[in-house]
Amino acid sequence: MSHGTSSPGTRSFRTLDEAQVKGRRVLLRVDLNVPMENGRVSDATRIERVVPTIREIADNGGRVVLLAHFGRPKGKPEPKESLRPVAAAVAEHIGRPVAFAEDCIGEAATEAVDALKDGDIVLLENTRFHAGEEKNDTDFVKALAANGDLYVNDAFSAAHRAHASTEGLAHVLPAYAGRTMQAELEALAKALEAPKRPVVAIVGGAKVSSKIDLLENLVTKVDALVIGGGMANTFLHAQGVAVGKSLAEKDLATTALKIMEKASAHNCAIILPVDAVVAWHFEANAPSQAYGLDAIPEDGMILDIGPQSIERVRAAIDDAATLVWNGPLGAFELTPFDAGTVAAARYAAERTAGGKLVSVAGGGDTVAALNHAGVAEAFSYVSTAGGAFLEWMEGKALPGVEALRAG
Repeated sequence: MSHGTSSPGTRSFRTLDEAQVKGRRVLLRVDLNVPMENGRVSDATRIERVVPTIREIADNGGRVVLLAHFGRPKGKPEPKESLRPVAAAVAEHIGRPVAFAEDCIGEAATEAVDALKDGDIVLLENTRFHAGEEKNDTDFVKALAANGDLYVNDAFSAAHRAHASTEGLAHVLPAYAGRTMQAELEALAKALEAPKRPVVAIVGGAKVSSKIDLLENLVTKVDALVIGGGMANTFLHAQGVAVGKSLAEKDLATTALKIMEKASAHNCAIILPVDAVVAWHFEANAPSQAYGLDAIPEDGMILDIGPQSIERVRAAIDDAATLVWNGPLGAFELTPFDAGTVAAARYAAERTAGGKLVSVAGGGDTVAALNHAGVAEAFSYVSTAGGAFLEWMEGKALPGVEALRAG
């Protein structure tokens, strides 16, 4: 596939293939917002993802100036949200020294950047230590830009925010997508912008309320939509199914019916559970039983899709050439209520491995569920970009991406 988005009418974005980095200061926006425990990084996934871009720029003689945010300091320095310990973790993963500057603008930053030789790397302090970052303030953008000759954005996960280091810089320096951002955009284009049809989406999770925009966009784009998790109970309730004590947003029944009408107008099949695994306590290994939808006990809770529903989901995956997945099909963090999610994930992985399916998944719970099923590596693409992935699935333009488009 060619670099950039391939959908008709979309201008493509510039990639590192077009950037001359040798001897130049490259402001590289990365996502280093990693979980820490006792001053050490406890999950380095986000660091691992940006290593190839850092290496490529350094190997080509660029002077790498890393920009990142960490946590939510209120626009002023917060010692416990310093990126200093992260610099050590980045150095460890890249196998090269990474210098650290006490600030991302001003004298400390300039000194650190001026000290770089071709191929060197420095991490500047948390951009959110300045109020200008989240305000996308022009003066702050200028102060950041003073330390760079060109700008590369490799933080898709922050692309839904129009901040100084994710969007503002792209307007004042030549701007390019890093390799992680490029991989993400190409995977997403394959999934919804110019997909191989039929396209099937699986949407799960607890609540319809957090995914109304997502569902409304998907029913206009996909051929079939599988709805699972707690949100399926809201749809079942809307159709008159008694769901007992299950989690359901009963006040959203009209919304659920509207989404179903919109799906039908766009020839999108909606696939809801036909049976359910019910328990009486929300805890791991609680006694449970499968019931048809006409027989859900009044005092029971639906915690997973049932065996017949699993077969239906497998059949939907069989029909698909492209699968987009967001959200688990049941309470997957509690055994045995992970059975539906695990079965579907393993089946999608098997079809992907057999070259029959392009599978793209994203969102925090989804990544956790695929890791739990042991298949995250087997999907065509797994996005770790929570909010940005969801907004993209909702059909929204992401400011950080739009700013990189070749105009």
